[in-house]
Amino acid sequence: MKSATVIAIIFSFSFSFPVLAATVIKPAPLVSIPTHDNFFNSIAALCGKAFEGKVVFDNDPSPAFERKLVMHVRKCSGTQLQIPFHLGNDASRTWIITKTGSGLNLKHDHRNEDGSDDASTMYGGHTVDAGYDQAQSFPADQYSKELFAQAGNPQSNGNTWQMFIYPDKFTYRMVREGREFRVDFDLTKPIESPKAPWGYAD
Repeated sequence: MKSATVIAIIFSFSFSFPVLAATVIKPAPLVSIPTHDNFFNSIAALCGKAFEGKVVFDNDPSPAFERKLVMHVRKCSGTQLQIPFHLGNDASRTWIITKTGSGLNLKHDHRNEDGSDDASTMYGGHTVDAGYDQAQSFPADQYSKELFAQAGNPQSNGNTWQMFIYPDKFTYRMVREGREFRVDFDLTKPIESPKAPWGYAD
């Protein structure tokens, strides 16, 4: 067989399967279970609204939480909720709840006033069970445990964050052995929404 003929056959063969070259692998659908969806959707229904809260239990009180406490369900998508938690003029904290396909993930985004990341940021945890329509728990994940150890706070490795959502009340709670902190927010009385938290834009 002459070389020109061989080249023609190879050239023809290389263009005989255009579908293979253009095939795009689609990502797997983001599945979820009803309790996670119902919890997520109940918070998402509050999107754009802000509510005032108060500390109802703290066995190691901090002056930081003696200011006006406000949660703002600021941004919502089908897979993520961004909820700034303002302490007076301190707009450093944002709770981020994300659907992962294997549950719900909670992160605490902490920023400095210039918008840069705080030394301790993005700690949190992932659901390990179905939870309930009204309540989900987030035990500290490995990233958080290493972060706490580096910061000299190994006792926080046992943290579990919990959130509860009812028609009249939203609760944020943190528990570990010997420590409990809880804030309740009154959902019956929306207030004026605060400005964007540090590091975010309106």
